[in-house]
Amino acid sequence: MSWQIRGRAPIDGPLLVGIVNVTPDSFSDGGRFFSPEQAIEHGRRLIGDGADIVDVGGESTRPGAEAVSEEEESRRVLPVIEALASGGAVVSVDTSKPTVAWAAIEAGAVIVNDVSASPEMVEIAARTGAGLVMMHMQGTPRTMQVEPTYVDVVREVRDFLVQRAAFAIERGVDRSQIVIDPGIGFGKTLDHNLDILTHIDVLVGTGYPVLIGTSRKSFLGLLTGETMPERRDLATAATTALAVAAGVFAVRVHNVAVSRPAMQVADAMVRNAGVEQ
Repeated sequence: MSWQIRGRAPIDGPLLVGIVNVTPDSFSDGGRFFSPEQAIEHGRRLIGDGADIVDVGGESTRPGAEAVSEEEESRRVLPVIEALASGGAVVSVDTSKPTVAWAAIEAGAVIVNDVSASPEMVEIAARTGAGLVMMHMQGTPRTMQVEPTYVDVVREVRDFLVQRAAFAIERGVDRSQIVIDPGIGFGKTLDHNLDILTHIDVLVGTGYPVLIGTSRKSFLGLLTGETMPERRDLATAATTALAVAAGVFAVRVHNVAVSRPAMQVADAMVRNAGVEQ
């Protein structure tokens, strides 16, 4: 399975997507890479550690996060995207704002990672050929963890993503541009997250490449008792290995150096299992 982005050779999975938060308030590393210089250095470090893609975001999507203006978000991310892309990196922009996405593509981003799976981003992907990550979220970052409720979380997330992907295809996005993301932690309880991860084969079975983002999230803290997000990297690596073994196309992480070996071993085991002895 591969990801086709206009003007580039197909990108084959499994992939590691390294997170570059150019924000003062992200739950895991808010403020650590807030200056363009710090963010660029961090992005380059992630690539050196083995990231296939760097995902640059300028607005926190943690529970309760406040929105920032288009101008402020652009000011944060565009210098970082331009510097990383000009150095040869495959850059994704993590945004739900169409104006920021347009500017990011002009600066060198080739993928739009949209937590809202909005129709406006579909138009951008159709017109530019950019890769499009469509994520499921119940509510908004400000409200998503206020009593999230589902009858069947796996079915509802799958149906939503398949419908949004079909919408995108109807409006000119090539199927090969689309990656779907169930939105772990975005309007989900611990049990909802575990249900999705346990049945990730249901999403893989749609035929769309699947991206999973579990990195350092609070449900890992609930499972391990670890209260500090930056100390959840080993737990994240466990989900990385299991997700890759289940056929997930890409995993989005803060610490590439820890998750990379987990991905490599899981991928080797899966490939070996498919070879007749």
